[in-house]
Amino acid sequence: MDTATLGKMYKLFTKVGVQHLLKLSFRKYVSDKAKQIVTDTQMEDNMVMRLLELKKDMDRAVTTSFVDQVSTPPTSQPGLASTSTSSSTPIPNKEFFQASDEGFRAGFKARRNKPAELIAKHLDKLMRKGQGASSDAEYTRLLESVLGLYRYTDDKDVFRTFYHRALAKRLLLEKSASDDIEKDMLKKLKDRPAIEYDAEFGMAEDMFKDLSLSRDMMRDFHDSLSAESAGRSLTAMVLQRSAWPFAVPKTTIDLLPQMQEDLQTFTDYYKKKHQGRILNWDHALGTATLKGRFDPGPKELSVSLYQAIILLMFNDVDEISFADIKEQILLEDAELRRTLQSLACGKLRVLKKVPPGRDVADTDVFRFNADFSDARPKVHINSIQAKVSPEESKRTNASIEGDRKHYLDAAVVRIMKGRKEMKIEELTAETINSVKSHFVPDVQVIKQRIEALVEMEYLARDLKDKKLFRYLA
Repeated sequence: MDTATLGKMYKLFTKVGVQHLLKLSFRKYVSDKAKQIVTDTQMEDNMVMRLLELKKDMDRAVTTSFVDQVSTPPTSQPGLASTSTSSSTPIPNKEFFQASDEGFRAGFKARRNKPAELIAKHLDKLMRKGQGASSDAEYTRLLESVLGLYRYTDDKDVFRTFYHRALAKRLLLEKSASDDIEKDMLKKLKDRPAIEYDAEFGMAEDMFKDLSLSRDMMRDFHDSLSAESAGRSLTAMVLQRSAWPFAVPKTTIDLLPQMQEDLQTFTDYYKKKHQGRILNWDHALGTATLKGRFDPGPKELSVSLYQAIILLMFNDVDEISFADIKEQILLEDAELRRTLQSLACGKLRVLKKVPPGRDVADTDVFRFNADFSDARPKVHINSIQAKVSPEESKRTNASIEGDRKHYLDAAVVRIMKGRKEMKIEELTAETINSVKSHFVPDVQVIKQRIEALVEMEYLARDLKDKKLFRYLA
């Protein structure tokens, strides 16, 4: 962008009194550029970085081109009674900052949900990576710039859902660069202006409370173990279901006897302390550290619980067929195939697949890779549960759509309970206003929910005026 030419245009448009036309053109330019980026499905992985670069360019244009010279009062020179000097200060025109913001918001509307999802995922990467070689100030500015994009999306609930899930995984899998930075980010999200505020961000504070209580509990648990059990290193996290964005686990797996014994020991301890409570083990989020003996030298392997169970099967045999693995551990088919792929088809192959290939077939056989080597003494094998797979993104978006229906139903009923009767246009507008801090629904979706509430007999349509609805107590 030629900022010098823009500056000349700004002076000319201001001089002839049509500055507003330049502002409208600038707004449209920003909108078109933002729309082009968010709708480019071929470059989704770079969407957030491209938006940040666009924001940086537009801010630079405002601060260097759309500038007014504001005179400052004259000041007397010391010792010179009759001499004074005056100067002018360049001040960026705030209306062009507003035009830029409006352009970004308009551009974001071109594609629902996805920009909010990718902003949350980009923040997840930054929170895992930490500041690295960057200074505290540079890292903070980077986080703030990404968070600044959040205010341009109408889909606040999408951002919150993906951010909440990513935060939970970072904490449970100990992938967060810093708890202090995590808490500071939550404070920033909670302290946004009222129109952007989402009270459910406050739920994340309960996650940190759960982890703190779990650490205290584990110290007491290990102190209570008998001498013969003291060498075990089980670490359990006891979490409130309401505070964590995970459904009740449906995937099952047949644990090895030693693992099952350790879990039962902790369960007995917990129930003595908290009678009447029920523990549901979520093995999909479990991790393990194994010691592997390879020909080039021993390694410490950091793996998921699913990966650990499969690897421990090779303590007694050198090769196992896919069918035998499936029969022994009873893991859901798709999950089993993904786990085997991570062990035998990725960059770190501690197993060998016969025949070679990226996909796992029913007839495949797996062998222990005694030749595995790595320069690091501790090796982290890509933990599939740490990533958000395309399938998980689809499930999360489907869950968000379901939550939106319930949210709209509650909003419509609450409004109608207070007003008793309303025209469809007025009810639609008030419903949008009620939920806009979370998301901006399509008018057609609101009408569909109103029809559903009529069928459920929460509302009734007037017999004479089809656009008039009444609340049914």
